[in-house]
Amino acid sequence: MAKRKQKKNVKMHIVILSIIILAMLLFLLYSIFPPQSHIQNKQSNANNEGIGFTVKPPLFNSTQAIAYLPALDDKGNGVLTLLVVEATPGSGRTLVDIDNLLFWGDTQHSIRIAKNVAQNITHINLSNYDLVYNIYANAAVIGGESAGAALTLATIAAIENKTMNDKVIITGAINHDGTIGPVQGILAKAKAAKANGAALFLVPQLQSTEITYTTNKYCEKFGTGEYCTTEQVPKKINIAEEANITIKEVSTISEAMQYFFKQ
Repeated sequence: MAKRKQKKNVKMHIVILSIIILAMLLFLLYSIFPPQSHIQNKQSNANNEGIGFTVKPPLFNSTQAIAYLPALDDKGNGVLTLLVVEATPGSGRTLVDIDNLLFWGDTQHSIRIAKNVAQNITHINLSNYDLVYNIYANAAVIGGESAGAALTLATIAAIENKTMNDKVIITGAINHDGTIGPVQGILAKAKAAKANGAALFLVPQLQSTEITYTTNKYCEKFGTGEYCTTEQVPKKINIAEEANITIKEVSTISEAMQYFFKQ
């Protein structure tokens, strides 16, 4: 009887010990390979429903940055597209996935400059990272140089694992020295930014106002006849007042960082 009880106690101890060992192994595996829903990703819950996209969490050991790119569609209307930049330790590869975007060559060139500027500002060697750029658009949009500044800021955010302020949107080309160059369609882009919940719109220097032209027909009589001409009348527009959004002019990426990243 005593031996049977002793054997029963030994079996119970073995079961308890096995459960403890299994729990420790599961905890260890969870620590090393956390599920994607728990991976540190400060922006995975970014408010992107307004432009119709859902951002997937980053892959294991990756960091992700989300930004909004103001653009023009093929009819000249302002639209917002979604930019997701993902950084993973690697060998310096650059992968790009873009849907419904025209002027691919200009965008590709902007990405190359954005990487170089981000590396110079952060002093992080990007040959040790693989970067994936995803740009989502609901309709055909005109790409080009105007996304350069946003591409640079999102690259910096991805490699430094920083959160971008989703209430701030920027338009502007990127130059090799980190300065921000002029772009077209500021007013239309500002209206799109406002319509999608932005509180601040950053623009290149001297582009907080815009000159538009109205076409007037002017006629005058000559004897018994009439001679008419078409005239272009310039009008200076204050972007902030016209789009009902706060506008700030920025000349460099370093200056724009103050609005996007919390100090």
